[in-house]
Amino acid sequence: MGSMSGRDWAILLFLSFLWGGSFFFIEIAVETVRPFTLVLIRVTIASAALWAFLLARGQRLPLPSGAVGAFVILALLNNVLPFVLFAWAQKTITGGLGSILNATTPIWGVIVAHLMTQDERMTPGKVVGVLLGFGGVALMIGPDLLGEIGTELWAQLACLVATLCYALAGVYGRRFRGMGIDPVAVSTGQLTAAVLLVLPLVLLFEPPWQASAPAAEAWAALVALALFCTSFAYILYFRLIASAGATNALLVTFLIPISAILLGALLLGEVLESRHFAGMAFIGAGLAAIDGRLFRRLRPAEALR
Repeated sequence: MGSMSGRDWAILLFLSFLWGGSFFFIEIAVETVRPFTLVLIRVTIASAALWAFLLARGQRLPLPSGAVGAFVILALLNNVLPFVLFAWAQKTITGGLGSILNATTPIWGVIVAHLMTQDERMTPGKVVGVLLGFGGVALMIGPDLLGEIGTELWAQLACLVATLCYALAGVYGRRFRGMGIDPVAVSTGQLTAAVLLVLPLVLLFEPPWQASAPAAEAWAALVALALFCTSFAYILYFRLIASAGATNALLVTFLIPISAILLGALLLGEVLESRHFAGMAFIGAGLAAIDGRLFRRLRPAEALR
């Protein structure tokens, strides 16, 4: 659980691109879609895609003892609460500020894993790595967005509660490996439970018959958000938890701002500034400290001196 393989790192990097785009898609969709409705459309499309994938493979959703309740709890922690909180928050704060607050997830992850697991205990390297990583994210986002911290307090607190939910979900999701449920089935089960949990909220607080239809660009953003940033991303995420542990999997939130900045440079012609490269260096050092492999390789050499 301490170090990650090359395959794990590849999944982590790819996840950062998938979830880096989610803030962009939410910012488009939330212009014409209310938060509960946005989440319901997102999880419905995502769960339908995963059910189609399961059926195409001739699989059923395994339901060993305790699985149904576990899916409901995971859906609350990993989908319903954080999705609604971020969608609501992004009506008043920017996606950039949302991403920097999202990067507090590994900080919560190290604390939650230390308190709730036996094999992912807090180490000095993890603590230093988390602080370096968060510092790198803050440096990349820049003083312009950092200046927003303190304004729109409730929206920012909502983002922080959402990141705590993600950390709890990352540790809680480890139990499905012991149940023998593979990542595709875990993703399908949690998203199906999320649909059932959010539907009553939409009918009660945001009835469709009182809402206007989403704009065309909002529908495009919602479909991309559901298929790429939700269904496919969660398959990769639970596979990463199973092979590398919850703490390592949560490191993806440090990489999301990097992905957003690089995509902006490649696709929108945005210019990379020196602070972007400095921030990437801080994040790289933080990831190395949490992974621990580099320091273990250096230790024997130092011992010989």
